[in-house]
Amino acid sequence: MTDAMAKWASLSPSPANRVTLSPVSFLRRSAEIYPERVAVIHGDARWTYAQTYERARRLASALQRHGVERGDVVATMLPNVPAMVEAHFGVPMAGAVLCTINTRLEADTVAYILEHGEAKVVIVDRQLAPVVQAALARLARPILVIDNDDAMYSGPGERIGTMEYAHFLASGDPAFDWQLPDDEYMPLALNYTSGTTGRPKGVVYHHRGTFLESLGNIAAWAMPMHPVYLWTLPLFHCNGWAFAWSTAAMGGTQVCLRAVEPATIFRLIVEHGVTHMCGAPTVLGMLATAPKDQQRDFADVVHIQTGGSPPPARVIEAVEALGFRVLQIYGMTELQGPSHSCQPQAEWAAMPIAERAELMARQGVRYPVVEHVMVGDPVSCEPLPRDGRSVGEILLRSNTVMLGYFKDPAATAETFHGGWMHTGDLAVCHPDHYVEIKDRKKDIIISGGENISSVEVEIALYKHPAVQLAAVVARPDPKWGETPCAFVQLKPGMTVTEAELVEWCRERIAHYKVPKKVVFGPIPTTATGKIQKFVLRETASALS
Repeated sequence: MTDAMAKWASLSPSPANRVTLSPVSFLRRSAEIYPERVAVIHGDARWTYAQTYERARRLASALQRHGVERGDVVATMLPNVPAMVEAHFGVPMAGAVLCTINTRLEADTVAYILEHGEAKVVIVDRQLAPVVQAALARLARPILVIDNDDAMYSGPGERIGTMEYAHFLASGDPAFDWQLPDDEYMPLALNYTSGTTGRPKGVVYHHRGTFLESLGNIAAWAMPMHPVYLWTLPLFHCNGWAFAWSTAAMGGTQVCLRAVEPATIFRLIVEHGVTHMCGAPTVLGMLATAPKDQQRDFADVVHIQTGGSPPPARVIEAVEALGFRVLQIYGMTELQGPSHSCQPQAEWAAMPIAERAELMARQGVRYPVVEHVMVGDPVSCEPLPRDGRSVGEILLRSNTVMLGYFKDPAATAETFHGGWMHTGDLAVCHPDHYVEIKDRKKDIIISGGENISSVEVEIALYKHPAVQLAAVVARPDPKWGETPCAFVQLKPGMTVTEAELVEWCRERIAHYKVPKKVVFGPIPTTATGKIQKFVLRETASALS
């Protein structure tokens, strides 16, 4: 120890200044300060912060009373309903780990997630009960199933659990004395994302990371006190980019939405004075092209974040003409949500929309809570010049990086090679520090904001007896951004139609992953037999 440092040696952290960082604390604070302010809206129902905090504590208490212990996994299969918001607080209050399952998945993948994640409880919306029931039938162990019988849903579906959510809450203690974990790097959430092997990987979030990600959202977007946030982004996706926690931190109101429908979105914006919302470029496109009789005028600007793929200039122009202000973000499940935002510069406002949209479509600059970002060599992890031309991989070091992949140390080590988080995205860095993605290192297709593994789709195609060779690439799509395009080479003497292959895939993978186009013919390969996917991408793009 140097002499300069020796004078500080008697000082060390104590219980007075070393408290676990967790986004769960945001709800308690807002309930103390704004007990009568509306926290959650769903249809005609309203819950104040005092009521929402009580419901979250009841949920935590009920989970513990039904055998959930610290570190156990509690899964949800829910749309954007109040129970989903409450789970983001109540589950970690119980010391458990929240696993929000993609509601678009098919039974086989849901079963895999429940089994791999070792879920002890699953909360299921009645609309999604058939998929979960089929998934549970594939498991060799029992799971406690709680039904969410949402009054806003009147379609088909049945109760498959042992108890309804409202009754489950009633069994909990409204004054439950929950405790923060001793270690802020304890797991808080387990999110599954498609991997290149076709099976999803379990990405583990920690309390510290989600706390900082929540504050990063507020700082990067300049969220004011008491925002009104509309849930057009699925809460199952990266825990809604942490906005359930961000909104609670600012004493805001969360407006639930079961399905993304333009007419409903415009109505809710006007009725509740919505200030903020998020969604894939698909959502922007839906709003821009909605029939005039569905669109509504609103007095104040509505801020909307979008990510996954850059929205076209014409879409940005159209939605901004309606009263929205667009912010492009970049992130991934492994980063606990957004890590970059394309922060607008003052001089951009005077630019023509086409020129401005080109700048706005960049992935942008790092969040205030993200410490280090570089475009570098993926092997040496050395930075490349910030010249807007040198292509490398986006590498990060941040408190908001995941703990790792659940039960997959090899994949974790590969992703953290060289002490950096490897995103797999190839980009350039401009002199102004704005990052712009040029290509994807891995063949992930982003459709409507959802990741699709090309390998998973190829595996489904290969199972057909007539398929000799299959390759799947992204095909540009005006609505979804990208959709899977399959190239198929048949076995000699075998025949199959495009419609038959599409139906074959629909029976084996989630419907949104099914190829929208199938092209038959010889597939180009290298001398070593490797498929030349760059050629197929060019062909798929030309087909658009």
